[in-house]
Parts: sequence; C-alpha cells; structure tokens
Amino acid sequence: MSSPPFGGSNEMPAVFPDWSPYPDLDSAARAYLRDPEVALEALFGVLRGASVLCFTLERFVNEVNGVWQEVVVCDGSRLVLWHGEDVAPGDGPVGSMTSSLRVVPLSTITEVGCRRRLTRTTTGQARVDSIDVYLLLSSVDDAVPPPGLAEDDGRAPLRHDALRFGKTLDDGGPGQIARLEEFSRVVASLVGRPTL
Repeated sequence: MSSPPFGGSNEMPAVFPDWSPYPDLDSAARAYLRDPEVALEALFGVLRGASVLCFTLERFVNEVNGVWQEVVVCDGSRLVLWHGEDVAPGDGPVGSMTSSLRVVPLSTITEVGCRRRLTRTTTGQARVDSIDVYLLLSSVDDAVPPPGLAEDDGRAPLRHDALRFGKTLDDGGPGQIARLEEFSRVVASLVGRPTL
C-alpha cells in the first residue's frame, strides 16, 4: 500500500498498515507513516549513526488537523521524538504540516509505568488487549491549568512532564501492543543506569 506524498490527498485509510513486523526503523516508518522521508531525515540527523535500541510509532487521523504522526526512538542515552501534524484549515496553505523534533536524555526519566489490560479467551487463556505506557520526566509541564483550578491558594499546581503511549487490539493490534511493551521494557532497563 502506498501513501500519498507530503501535501497529497487528505483521504487516508481508516486502518493503517501494521509496522510491528518490521524490526528496523527505516522499513517500519516507510510501511506506516504518511511522511516517512520527513520523519527519517529529522531523526537520522540527530541520531548520526547511533544504534536504535527500540522504537514505537503512532499515527491517527484527527478531525480538525488531519493526519497526526509520531516516532519515538531510544538510542541508549536519549529518546528522540519526531512529531508530524497537518496544519488546521485556515492556518496555512492547503497541504501544510508541522514537523517537530524533541530530544529527551534518559537521565531525565524518573519513572516508567506500563499497564496492560488482560482479557480471558473462551479457553481461559489471558491475552493482552491494550497497553498504556508512561514515562515521567523531571521537567515541569508548562501547560496552563484550567480556570479555577489554582485559584484556591494562589499557586499553580506543579505537574511533571510525561510522555504517554498506548495501543489496543483495535488501534494497532497484538503486534503493536507487543512492540510498545518491548519499548517500555528496554527504556525501563536503561533508566537509572549510568549512561556511556
């Protein structure tokens, strides 16, 4: 299945190809993202030959902005996050998108959490039907609190920044659930260890 190029048709399939069978970042991104060249150029510009220990991908269609895409790569000392999103109608020329990059040192991750929801098959075997992963960071979330939330004591609540990822059987399937769980385990195994 081919994807429309950047600035191409806004008609996207309801179900995207599965990236989970692809062990390497390049082929997984090319199978799954609408704009793999944009993502890979940004990511490899920062990685500069560093080994990719694990990665996860996300893509969905937003009713307002169109296609939203994300790649998160761990190279052993940092997370490199690429995010691409179509610009909302009226905020730029038709076919415009944003491409942003963020680098998070693993030393700033203070906690890794992974919650799996299990269901029983008719034979009684447990199977994972969804997974939620969060990475709590030492940086502070700079989002403005909703009106009235911080007015009681005159101080804004302090919230740590977090990265959140999720997959379900309907959104990604068992392969992507397993890959996200693998991603969380690799990152968790590195957090708190001295970096090289």
